Amino acid sequence: MKNKLHQLKLKYRGKKMAPAFNALHTFLYTPNETTHSGGHIRVADDLKRTMNTVIMALVPCLLFGMFNAGYQHYSAINGFPENFSLFEHFLTWDNFWLGAITILPLVIVSYGVGLAIEFLFAVIKGHEVEEGYLVTGMLVPLIVPVDTPLWMLAVAVIFGVVIGKEVFGGTGMNILNPALTIRAFLFFAYPTWMSGDKVWVHGAVDMAGTADAISGETVLGYLAQGNTTEMFQKYDLAEMFYGFIPGSVGETSTLLILLGGLFLVFSKIASWRIMLSAVLGSLAMGLIFNGIVDAGWIPEYSKFYGLMSFEFWQHLLVGGLAFGIVFMATDPVTGSQTNRGKWIYGFLIGFLSVMIRVFNPGYPEGVFLAILLMNVFAPTIDHYVVRGNVKRRMKRLKTATIHPKTSEEVDALKTETA
Repeated sequence: MKNKLHQLKLKYRGKKMAPAFNALHTFLYTPNETTHSGGHIRVADDLKRTMNTVIMALVPCLLFGMFNAGYQHYSAINGFPENFSLFEHFLTWDNFWLGAITILPLVIVSYGVGLAIEFLFAVIKGHEVEEGYLVTGMLVPLIVPVDTPLWMLAVAVIFGVVIGKEVFGGTGMNILNPALTIRAFLFFAYPTWMSGDKVWVHGAVDMAGTADAISGETVLGYLAQGNTTEMFQKYDLAEMFYGFIPGSVGETSTLLILLGGLFLVFSKIASWRIMLSAVLGSLAMGLIFNGIVDAGWIPEYSKFYGLMSFEFWQHLLVGGLAFGIVFMATDPVTGSQTNRGKWIYGFLIGFLSVMIRVFNPGYPEGVFLAILLMNVFAPTIDHYVVRGNVKRRMKRLKTATIHPKTSEEVDALKTETA
């Protein structure tokens, strides 16, 4: 089989469809081509292995989302169990099967449409197919409601890949995270399918867009409406942390997101500076809002009171904040590149996420908007960080005491500093 594929590769070499065939060939087998000159750095990883590592960190969130989709559906119909049992009520075949037949089509459409666009642009431009969409194709189904129509997802993927990446030159050249570009398109083009108390549970909205009897209000939805007491009666902190709550497919389990983040940090795929600074930024903004409430500046009947009074650290347990910090903000292409820039970039993402969450009660989730905004400003942050470093070094150079040994060294230093 491998020999036949190699013969086909030789046949297609130099032809229009060569990039598409090479992508399939190298996906199945290691390329048999070698460099003609000595390599400067020899490492075991490449872009494809890096993307596969991120996908491995996302798979637990995907599997959990399948179980949770079934659990939320059946619980909304039959009532939530009083004495919850993990194996009796959550890890059941019925829950997994319902989640699988609902979520896997989202994954298939995401990868099918997105990779088709990648192959098309590779053939048109005559370059090799890039592996950048391998992670994006997995992220997209995890950040949308479970019942998102497939045609709607396909349209959004086309927009995100073409406008969010290919027009900038492809993988490594885009300034916006493609997955978040897709999510933003869905939010602004089809807002009724992306917000409200009906879209988060399978079966709550039919294909005509009308709501059925099932309701699946999220924690943020309760808080945005000021129903704090009712929210805590329905969900406790343990359920928020483990993920037994309504929400987007893969964003509910903070535990699995935390484990995925640790895996990416120890594999040196993602930046711990961005993660930590984003957490600190969200905690800082949450503390500010808690202080405003404690000072009595916001009355209880205010529409902002519920989210402002929510404990500052609990913001990390609900919504897509944790997922965005770990898997979206750490995108090495669209994030800051300098170490100091990463601290500033991450802090502002967390800070703005909680701010948007509080001041936008109609859609109490702001992490994807905050990340997209900081994607735009990441080059500016790096620019001023680099300029600041250059100015500090020039200042140290002017005040440095030089002790040359020979007259030749004196002349050389004068020439360099002239």
